[in-house]
Amino acid sequence: MFRLQEKEAPRIGVYICHCGTNIAGVVDVGDVVKYAANLPNVVVARDYLYMCSAPAQTMITEDIKEHELNRVVVASCSPRMHEPTFRKVCEDAGLNPYLFEMANIREHCSWVHTREPVKATEKAKDLVKMAVARTRLLEKLPKKEVGVTIRALVIGAGVSGLRASLDLAQRGFEVYLIEKAPAVGGRTAQLGEVFPTGEMALDILRPMIKAVASNQRIRLFTNSEVEAIEGFIGNFRVKVVVNPRHVTNECDACRKCEKACPITAPNDFDFGLSQRKAIYLPFEDAMPRTHVIDSRTCTRCGKCVDACERKAVDLEEKPMKFEVDVGTIVVATGYDPYEPPEGEYGYKTYDRVMTLPQLERLMDENGPTKGQLPLSGTAPKSVVFVSCVGSRQEAGIYKPIKADQQPNRYCSRVCCTAALKNCVEIRKKYPDARVFYLYRDIRTYGKGYEDYYRKASESQVLFLRYRPEDPPLVSAGGSGLIVTVQDLLTQNETLAIPADLVVLNVGMVPRADASDIQAKLKIARSGDGFFQEAHAKLRPVDTPLDGIYLAGTAQGPKDITESSSMGSAAAAKAAIPLARGKVEVEPIVAVVDEEICKGCGRCEDVCEYSAIKVEEVQPLVKVPMLVARVTDAQCKGCGSCVVACPIGAIVMKHFTSRQIQAMITAAMGG
Repeated sequence: MFRLQEKEAPRIGVYICHCGTNIAGVVDVGDVVKYAANLPNVVVARDYLYMCSAPAQTMITEDIKEHELNRVVVASCSPRMHEPTFRKVCEDAGLNPYLFEMANIREHCSWVHTREPVKATEKAKDLVKMAVARTRLLEKLPKKEVGVTIRALVIGAGVSGLRASLDLAQRGFEVYLIEKAPAVGGRTAQLGEVFPTGEMALDILRPMIKAVASNQRIRLFTNSEVEAIEGFIGNFRVKVVVNPRHVTNECDACRKCEKACPITAPNDFDFGLSQRKAIYLPFEDAMPRTHVIDSRTCTRCGKCVDACERKAVDLEEKPMKFEVDVGTIVVATGYDPYEPPEGEYGYKTYDRVMTLPQLERLMDENGPTKGQLPLSGTAPKSVVFVSCVGSRQEAGIYKPIKADQQPNRYCSRVCCTAALKNCVEIRKKYPDARVFYLYRDIRTYGKGYEDYYRKASESQVLFLRYRPEDPPLVSAGGSGLIVTVQDLLTQNETLAIPADLVVLNVGMVPRADASDIQAKLKIARSGDGFFQEAHAKLRPVDTPLDGIYLAGTAQGPKDITESSSMGSAAAAKAAIPLARGKVEVEPIVAVVDEEICKGCGRCEDVCEYSAIKVEEVQPLVKVPMLVARVTDAQCKGCGSCVVACPIGAIVMKHFTSRQIQAMITAAMGG
């Protein structure tokens, strides 16, 4: 059982942050400092403009030494932002970092009470008083270290996953690269010309793919997925399922099997714009360059077996499973393009309404139409782009087609530039075609991206601005379509535009299997459905679960450059524990008093991190009994087990009942 330590008399230093005007613009900081100075056991109380700044940190360090402080309270912003900062200050000054407490008087006080400065000041005093009360009962917690398996796992082989794998391998670490699709490349492989360089997407991918294939430290598994993950940072146990391709490595992609196959299905790589056989090559430059059988459509007729001279087709192939121990994990699972529900802007109602990814495939010289826009054998005379489809869907303004459809309130960031690039390409390829761009706002935010807006204007693309509450209407008209829009740039004039083709600038959404991935990894997702980073500014590639890092569009909408950079950043963070060979784990964990534990298992049931197991033990009386035991390195200190225990056999270090009760008593005026 975790016992309370003998404590020396508390000598507490209290430090109040102005946070510029974020706090001081509402709270009377000087008054709070005077109040804190008179609280029991407070030896020194100070304020500073920015407590997280280097001079302020030095001030705290010097005070700890000069005044022999053994407790420190900082009243400033959220602990999520700067608790590690101030713990490090305490540690550098020779004080145990867990003898530090943080009071949030910004998010919890000044930001939510901007119109009530007097009451906000009184609340800030209460928050400081509560922090001081808890600080008196804080105890030293020892550091803990665990060994690390010198191997990494990367989930997803798009551009960010490839980049992360290569960077880790170049640092000398073995990498297991798991890709769910039958070929690597992710969504980038489906693109044609990319911005801002004008290169072809496959020209960017080929060197990376070749480097991955030739690197002996990278073990690539396509058509595979992670089945389960157990463990903690440095010691993850991963179960992987390799789904059968039904085609062996003897395949030379001669395509004779495709010609013999009688079954066709929509080609997902071309977003359904073309057909493929039940046995197919994912795309021309696929790696591995090996056919695969779609088990969902294959009838097992055996004609592909007969046609294959190399005997590479195996219809009886079974899934293969294996387990691997890894130290760190990079999640690079990517995104899905927004799929408009039937009827939204005429999508799936009219054949000539398509999404931007579909247009990208048609404009690609390696696409299903070799870069042409075939419309009944004639060149398009009028093309209309509609922006912000599937993004910036504000509740109360956006009118969903489906009753249960949740709005995507975020901006997908790359749609504007991608659409403008295609506007320019269409004008080059079809100079007689009129191109209309219907937008809410234009956000060409990246380096060189504004050039596409300028080029589109110079190419005589006609820009029309619509209100989100009054979006364009697509309807049938004559031999094509009519797009009706109220244009804000022409004093709200309503225009009816004949259109041969309507292109919907769809945004990025979380992968359809994001919930499944989340359940396996036990990492959080934000309100938009993408995986949640630990801190947007200070830990942008970390997850709250130590040892698991995010890369690319798994974390949110990004372009290729950002995804590649994030892959490198995630690899750099994942490499740190691998290089050290050991890792320090948080000592704020649950502790079970085995003398009173009944082994009921309720704590095991509620633990989301699989950190508690009920085990059979044989004490001195030699009567077998069940008790719960905690794996410290796996515990995240969430406290769920403490709440669930019916007899109070579990205590949470650093958040004991006495400490919480002290805060409550202080808040109530005690």
